[in-house]
Amino acid sequence: MSKFYFLLWLRWSLRVTLCSTVFASVLAAFVTLYIYISQGMPTFGSEVVKALVDVFIFWFPIFWSFTLLLALFRSLKYIFNTCISGYELKLYTCDLKELIDNIGYGDLVKVWRKWFMLIIWLVGSLMVLSLAYTYIFTSYNGVFEWFDIYWLFGFILISGYFSFIMMSARCKRVKVAKC
Repeated sequence: MSKFYFLLWLRWSLRVTLCSTVFASVLAAFVTLYIYISQGMPTFGSEVVKALVDVFIFWFPIFWSFTLLLALFRSLKYIFNTCISGYELKLYTCDLKELIDNIGYGDLVKVWRKWFMLIIWLVGSLMVLSLAYTYIFTSYNGVFEWFDIYWLFGFILISGYFSFIMMSARCKRVKVAKC
C-alpha cells in the first residue's frame, strides 16, 4: 500500500511540477516578449539580454503562484481510476451509490475543496515546524527572510504525499480499491 501512495504521489508531483512551471514560463516569456517589443526591439547586446532575463526572472514567480493553483486543481483529475501497484483511487457520486468512470472537472469541485484545505493545514503545520527550526538553529529572525514560492512549492509537494494517505478518510466520496 505504501508503494501505491508513493507512486501516486510521484506521478502527481511530476504533473504538478511540469504543468505549473511550463505555464508560468510561457506566461513570463510572453510578458518579456511584450516588453521587448514595446521598447522598440533594441538590438541584442549583453545589457539587453540581461534586462530580458531579469524581466523573465521577475515575472516567473508571480505567474507560478497562479499556475500552481491551476495545476493543483487540474492534477487531481488524473489521480483517479489509474491502477498503480494493484490499487487505485475511485471517485463516487455524492450519494456514494455510483462510481464515476469519466471524471470531469465539475465532479472534482467538492473533493478539491476538502483536499485543498487538507493541503493548507499540512503546509501550515510544516511552516510551524520550519519556523521553530529557523528560530532555534539558524540566524534568521523571521520567516520572510527565507520563505518564497520555491519553499512553498516544496512544502506543497511534501504535504501532497500525506494528503493522499488521508484523502479517503477525509473525503467520503474517495475510496481506495484493488484493481
